[in-house]
Amino acid sequence: MDGDEVLVGREGPVLTVAINRPRRKNALDTAAWNGLREAVAAAAADDSVRAVVITGEGGDFCAGADLSGDRGAQHPLSRMHGINDIALALHELPKPSVAKVRGVAVGAGWNLALGCDLVVCTPDARFSQIFAKRGLSLDFGGSWLLPRIVGLQQAKRLALLGEIIGAAEARELGAVTWVKEDDEIDGFVADLARRLAQGPPIALAQNKQMLHVGGHQGLREALENEARAQAINFATDAPAARKAFVDKTEPEFTGEWMVR
Repeated sequence: MDGDEVLVGREGPVLTVAINRPRRKNALDTAAWNGLREAVAAAAADDSVRAVVITGEGGDFCAGADLSGDRGAQHPLSRMHGINDIALALHELPKPSVAKVRGVAVGAGWNLALGCDLVVCTPDARFSQIFAKRGLSLDFGGSWLLPRIVGLQQAKRLALLGEIIGAAEARELGAVTWVKEDDEIDGFVADLARRLAQGPPIALAQNKQMLHVGGHQGLREALENEARAQAINFATDAPAARKAFVDKTEPEFTGEWMVR
C-alpha cells in the first residue's frame, strides 16, 4: 500500500489514519483529501471503532494543502465545500480523536490537528497558520477553531503574521495537549487511544457534542442537554460502571442500549 495517499490501520478498536505523502511533507492533494474523507466516514459508520488516531508518515504531520498539484477543472468554491465537509466530519466524529504530530503541521495541516479532540506532539514539532504568507485566508476550520482554543488575540496574531511556533509555545497556548519525546510518543499515543477506546462510547460521544455546542448556549440549555444525555447513559453503560464499582472491578463498556 506504499502508493496509497492515506494509509488506514487497525489495532483492535483503534483506527489509525496516516497521510502518506512524505516527499511532500504530507501536503494534501486531491487523492489525499479523498482518502481522508473516506477514512473519517468509515470510522464514524463502524461501531467497532472506538478511537481514531490521525498522523503522518515519514517524520511530518501535514504541510497543509498541496498548492502545486493539479486541482482539475472544478470551481474553487465547490472544491472548498468538499474540503469543508471533511473538517465537519472530523468535528462531528462521535468517537475520540487524537492527532499525533511530528515535524510540521502548517496551514490546513495544523487545523487538521486542532480538529482532533487531543493533540500529542514531539518537541521538534512546528506549527503555523501560514495562509497569509501564501496570500490566503484561514481554512479547514481555522477561523472557528483557533479563537476557541488559544483565545481571540493570540488567534489574530497567528493568523495575521503566519509565523512558525514550536511545540513548547503551542503547549503554552493550549493548542497541544501533551509534548512527548520522539521515542515516547508512539507508545504514549497507543496507550492513550486504548484508554479512550475502553471508555463508554455513547457517553464520550455526548460529552464531545455538548462541549462543542456549550459555548453557544446559556446555562439552562446546557443543563437540559446534560439531563437528556444522562437519561441515555442510565440505560447504556452506567449500570456496568455501577456494578463494577460495587464489585471493585474494572467496567467493560459496550455502548449497548440496555432496555429491551
